[in-house]
Amino acid sequence: MHRSAPRLSRILACAAVPVMLVVAGCSSDSDDAKSSGGSASPSAKKSEPTVEPAKFSSLPDACESLGKKTIEDLVPKTKNKGGTPGKSSDTMSRSGCSWNGLDDNGVKGSQYRWLDVGFTRFESDPSLGSGAKRATAEYTKQVAKAQATEDAKKVSAEPATGPGEQATSVTYGLEKSGEDFEYATVVARTENVVVTLTYNGAGFAGAKSPSAADILKGAKKAAEEAVSAVGGEKKSSASPSAEASSSSSSKASDKSSSKTSDKTSDKSSSKADDKS
Repeated sequence: MHRSAPRLSRILACAAVPVMLVVAGCSSDSDDAKSSGGSASPSAKKSEPTVEPAKFSSLPDACESLGKKTIEDLVPKTKNKGGTPGKSSDTMSRSGCSWNGLDDNGVKGSQYRWLDVGFTRFESDPSLGSGAKRATAEYTKQVAKAQATEDAKKVSAEPATGPGEQATSVTYGLEKSGEDFEYATVVARTENVVVTLTYNGAGFAGAKSPSAADILKGAKKAAEEAVSAVGGEKKSSASPSAEASSSSSSKASDKSSSKTSDKTSDKSSSKADDKS
């Protein structure tokens, strides 16, 4: 009986080993689960989408975007040479200006002209896309709008070379108040800005209306100027105060150099007199 007791102890100890291993295994799995689920991995966080910054942060004064000579050529006898600004609640994003005039030649009839230019600027937005992408969508919309002008006749659209990264000219005829008008609309995109320019004309009191080719030529010329005005808003990076400071430094340097030169000259002259 005394010999069987140690043997029984060994049997019970061996039988308990699998149970301890199972418990240890469960404990280990539980710890791993807590460790993996306790905190989110940095890579699991969603990164914010980024878009290319918009190139242009402002718009030019629409009424000053076209040269005075251009206005005089395209709109003779204009009522207001300075133009009539369009109404806008946000001139940083949208602006426009128009001119009109009637060149009255008495019994020979009269010539009427109307010119309008509009600018639309788009900011880059992570949820909407880059300014250039948004401007491209607006460009397409404006071209379609010109082509869909109500009661327009002989509508024609073609790419226009010159102004901006994209440009399309749309020409058509339109009868208003018993007169035949010739229209030309040029839509251009330069980076994140869309320029829409419309030019039209008609002959009154028996005068012959302008040709579609002449109206289109004038519209293209004006559109190129308007697009150039967008990029022309850039100014020198040096501020006026910095330029003044630089100018003052330059003048001071010139004075110092002049005084040094005079002293050197005086010394040289004195030595020359002593030697003689």
